[in-house]
Amino acid sequence: MKLRRSLLCGLAATFLLSAAPLALAQAQPYPNKLIRFVVPYPPGGPLDAIARMLAEKMREGLGQQVIVDNRPGAGGNLGADIVAKAAPDGYTIVMGAVATHAINPTLFAKMPYDPVRDFAPVSLVASVPNVLVINPDVAARDGINTLGDLVRYSKAHPGQLNFASGGNGSAGHLAGELFKSMAKVSMVHIPYAGAAPAQLGLLAGQTDLMFDNLASASQNIRAGKLKALAVTTAKRAEAVPELPTVAEAGRDYGLAGFDINTWFGVLAPAKTPAPVIEKLNAEIRHALQSADVRERMAKLGAEPSPTTPDQFGALIQTELKKYAAVVKASGAKVD
Repeated sequence: MKLRRSLLCGLAATFLLSAAPLALAQAQPYPNKLIRFVVPYPPGGPLDAIARMLAEKMREGLGQQVIVDNRPGAGGNLGADIVAKAAPDGYTIVMGAVATHAINPTLFAKMPYDPVRDFAPVSLVASVPNVLVINPDVAARDGINTLGDLVRYSKAHPGQLNFASGGNGSAGHLAGELFKSMAKVSMVHIPYAGAAPAQLGLLAGQTDLMFDNLASASQNIRAGKLKALAVTTAKRAEAVPELPTVAEAGRDYGLAGFDINTWFGVLAPAKTPAPVIEKLNAEIRHALQSADVRERMAKLGAEPSPTTPDQFGALIQTELKKYAAVVKASGAKVD
């Protein structure tokens, strides 16, 4: 009997000792350990650069390491899925994007996660306008100096112009398909294996035009290597206020209401506690208000766009519906 009681006491003591660190960690205020910030794309792009800026500022505010972890693959789905299936404790977050949370759910035949059910929105971070650019030699050859010229030429010469993109279902591809649909013109889509090769093809004269990311295209626009016709957002871009929007320049050609942009924001796994979401949201807002971050983002052509979690969630719902219609109309599909 004494032996049994002694064994039970020993087991109880062992359990209490092993549980103590966990209980202590749970009792400590968030965050009390390293935060993993998953970027579902390769290093080097605007999304990755801004994630690293944000991580740096969040380290200062939270007093904990925020480590960027690049997990590219499947159009961003691989990295997003890692976070969808992570513990909902605020220690694994993702920089989601228009692709991972608005385009891919319709583009891919099978998705490893649900973009709404499996995530807790924290905040939109930035919006990067896309820009309609044309090879200057093509512009000179065909007399295309404005968006109106482009529409008129395309109507007079159906199928003779082509547009490059970073691949089937990419933001550039869908922008082109929406443009064709609204303006009722015919252009041939030329998909490349990524936006960078697509831009190189355009610069080399292999293709005629492209709906490119402003951050990627701005240097070549300034150098005169690409001719910009319009930005694709609903309002003019702060980085190039002289450029009209597609909706503005194309209002007489069926393009009123045209609005496509590249956005990205932070999400946590679903069921992450509200106080943790609020803490992360506050830190992101604070980071995006700092002068150095805003200056560095402006150089990338990105506009800081902090929101509440609810506002970001509403945006995702709206964008899902919009891109579902565009993807279906384009016929793009990834198996």
